Formats: sequence, structure tokens, C-alpha cells
Amino acid sequence: MTTADFWFDPICPWAWITSRWMLEVEKVRPVEVRWHVMSLSVLNEGSDVSAAYAERMRKAWGPVRVVIAAQQQYGEDVVGRLYTEMGTRIHPQGMEIEDAVVESVHALNLDGSLLTAATSTDFDEALRASHSAGINLVGQDVGTPVIAVPGPDGESQVAFFGPVVTPAPRGEQAGRLWDGTLLVAATPGFYEIKRTRTMAPDFG
Repeated sequence: MTTADFWFDPICPWAWITSRWMLEVEKVRPVEVRWHVMSLSVLNEGSDVSAAYAERMRKAWGPVRVVIAAQQQYGEDVVGRLYTEMGTRIHPQGMEIEDAVVESVHALNLDGSLLTAATSTDFDEALRASHSAGINLVGQDVGTPVIAVPGPDGESQVAFFGPVVTPAPRGEQAGRLWDGTLLVAATPGFYEIKRTRTMAPDFG
């Protein structure tokens, strides 16, 4: 069994699609996903962004803070479940971020006091540590998701941003993409495959 560490920000639609792909990978390959928070708000601190994006980054603090608070109260297993609840509401359902956070906490019957974390800095040290653990594996010029797996030698890690894909591949197609992603990511000196996006995120 291979553990795949997956860093996400709940507001990113591309990370959401990749995360649903990883759930498919778990079904067809001996892979177990371990979920971690990273933060686009942290990543973009001090960056020159549009007013609209800056407002989105302001709202993005809430979900990741609440996930970290839930992790500290309930343990690691709640992270992926809470991400699924938030992501389903934010992306396929198109719900406002703040409302999605509230509904997600209630849907899992979690302590309602977790919601105060959304506007508190009390969990920011842990949030930044989780973010740094992922982003430091790949560098500052990428975003979310970040995935890390054990390297071929069993000791080092192979980490990469993405893959960015839409819609999420299913079944054996998901497994084949996983196989290919690991193959190129583990190649020494390999850095990038990219082409211009011609499709919007497809959550189907």
C-alpha cells in the first residue's frame, strides 16, 4: 500500500477535481490518500492580485482554519471527510464559501464552536505549518494540489503539483493517469508538462 499525501485548499476547483480523481485511484490501485491543508491565502500573501481575487483570498481563510481546528479536535480522519463536505457545496453546488463551511460542520455533527475558527488567528500557526510542509516539497511557484509519495528508493519523497485535469477520470482511466503521473514525476530532472486550458472545471 502506497500512502499519497495530498495538500488541498477547499476553495480551489482544480484541486477539488484532482481530489475526486484520487478517490478513484484508491479503488483501482493500492493507494491510500492522507489529506492535508494548504492555503492559497498564505501562498498569495503580499502578491499583486486583482481586487476580486483579493476578496476571494480573504474568504479563503475560513475553510482552512476550520479544517485545522477540526483536525486538532477530532484527529486526522476528519480532514478528508470535512473537505468532501465543503468541496461538494462550494464546487458542484455553487454555494457561498461561508455558508458551505457552516453546513459542512453541521453535516458531520461536529462541534459548532469550530465555526469560530473561521475568523480567528488561533489556528494560523498550525495552518502555516501544514501549508509549508506541502509547498516546500515543490516550491513557491505552484499552487494546490500538491501530492507526495515515497520515492523509488523507499526513503526519499516524490512530490508534484497537480495533475490539473477535468473532469476527474474514473475507473481504470484514473489508474492509468496515476501510473503515468508517478512515472514522469519520479524521473530525475523532470519538471513540467503543460498546455493551455480550453475547458472550465467540470465537476461531473
